[in-house]
Amino acid sequence: MAALLTWSDGRLLRAGVPHRILAGAIHYFRVHPDQWADRLARLRAMGANTVDTYLAWNFHQPRETEPPDFTGWRDVSRFVELAAGLGLDVIMRPGPYICAEWDNGGLPAWLTGRDLIPRTADPRWTAPIEEWFDDALPRLTGLQAAAGGPIVAWQAENEYGSYGDDADYLRWNVRALAERGVTELIFTADGGEDYFLDGGALPGVLAAATFGSRAAESLEVWRRRRPGEPMINIEFWDGWFDHWGERHTTRPGSDVAAEIGTTLDAGGLDGGGSVCLYMGHGGTNFGLWAGANTGPGPAGELPERIQPTATSYDYDAPIAEDGSLTEKFHAVRAVFGAYAELPPVPDRLAATPRRLAPTELPTRPGPGLLDWARAGDPLPGIAPRPFTDLGIDQGLVLYSARPVLSAGDQVLRLRDLHDRAQVWLDGVPLGVLDELTGAEGLPFTGTGERGRVDVLVENRGRINYGPRSFEDKGILGGVLITGRYAFGWQHRPLPLPELGEPELDSIMSGAIAAGAGSPGWARAELIIDEPADCWLAFPGFGRGFVWLNGFLLGRYDAAGPQRNLYCPAPLLRAGANTVTALDLERRGASIAVEDAPRLG
Repeated sequence: MAALLTWSDGRLLRAGVPHRILAGAIHYFRVHPDQWADRLARLRAMGANTVDTYLAWNFHQPRETEPPDFTGWRDVSRFVELAAGLGLDVIMRPGPYICAEWDNGGLPAWLTGRDLIPRTADPRWTAPIEEWFDDALPRLTGLQAAAGGPIVAWQAENEYGSYGDDADYLRWNVRALAERGVTELIFTADGGEDYFLDGGALPGVLAAATFGSRAAESLEVWRRRRPGEPMINIEFWDGWFDHWGERHTTRPGSDVAAEIGTTLDAGGLDGGGSVCLYMGHGGTNFGLWAGANTGPGPAGELPERIQPTATSYDYDAPIAEDGSLTEKFHAVRAVFGAYAELPPVPDRLAATPRRLAPTELPTRPGPGLLDWARAGDPLPGIAPRPFTDLGIDQGLVLYSARPVLSAGDQVLRLRDLHDRAQVWLDGVPLGVLDELTGAEGLPFTGTGERGRVDVLVENRGRINYGPRSFEDKGILGGVLITGRYAFGWQHRPLPLPELGEPELDSIMSGAIAAGAGSPGWARAELIIDEPADCWLAFPGFGRGFVWLNGFLLGRYDAAGPQRNLYCPAPLLRAGANTVTALDLERRGASIAVEDAPRLG
């Protein structure tokens, strides 16, 4: 059966008629499912005729021993059907690698932790992907245009030219889709330069582009390298994401509109171009799903530092994290309106979403950080074991040992640390190390006796882009006391996303440690008449994690740039709500409820 979208002589055709894709990306995994319909309606009101989404494998199958989950928040078929109900076409991007500033690029840590060569035709890599596709794709192929559904196109892999050059792997990916019932248009996607096309494009497969500026230059590359193909910018970067400890990024709507117009005007050889905004609506990296990038050290030298992505994925998108319609929304709507008839913007979408009134919530302390971390049953090991070897992909691991601490001046070093470690010696804080300082270590004075060393390692997000993607977490190179390895370690995995209301209630019923100013647990109560959106801020706190009614909302960090965390109304309930925080540095005396975002 013929695909709905085809191309000829540089023109994109829909059922044989010239067509422009006017799209925006919304990731179902970054939006509360009770808000899917609302966010899709806002995208449609912007003038979009298509929505684009990735399929995040690790969101559906974080454990190899459990089958993929497609219920509730993970019911991607329902998301697609809601889009269809609003008259939107759907572009599916099933990866399996998606980047997306998503933890591990969307790939399960249990897969990338194996001895294999990622993103190649290595059968050890492709075999588990085939099993995943066998389960996932049939849930979506029945929603293709050929079957009366909204899915009109599929992407094979993702920006592969930024990573490798195994054309056999790319061909396998295209074939794997087709063999599982994909009949609509299949395309690849790569950056807007020759370099990226060299590694990521295939003859006979439509090559889409990803770029956010210098559109005219990318259009020229496509005219020269892909003659006869229409220009589809599948990722027009209309904003950007934020890293903890760096500046918040914004982009003027007028600049976005001008670059979109260039793409839509020029297009391929003879026809107009198509564009998909990345992002139409960004959403939130709830839980610990935010990924990480890498960048040069403080003076531009090696080793590279990790750059953890913030909890907010607002992205400075036209539709803000809470659904508000921004100045950029109206700028994009105006340029879309030059190429297609615009739908009206309903009053309910134009209005500011209802929000809770600001208030301060006093906190009560729970157990201290180290006491709580030590409470679990340990797993043995000779040398420190990495996270995946301990069956944990996100959260914390406490490493404990009793090495000989020779008399005199000594240094405790952590080789190949990923990512951040707090160190105690005989229960007294010794200091904090990270990927840049771990090998330098922490000085101490040894007594000539054995002492207890506790090292709490935090996974700050698995790398999602570039040659260091898929690195494991933990202490990967061992612990040195000056120049001698310390052996005989106990491991206590602390999988924070697995903590729900019962587990948090149990923790908070434990022995209370010192309160404000010390690391550990804290809780506050929020009583409301009716749920509405709000933001939670943590004055006086350092860095940590927060749960709302047992749901892990995300990370907070006094380093910014994000100063409060978006709390969607569906996570709240009328009456009493609990806000529980685990702070790794210092607990504050109160948690603030705010009525507007502070992203930096």
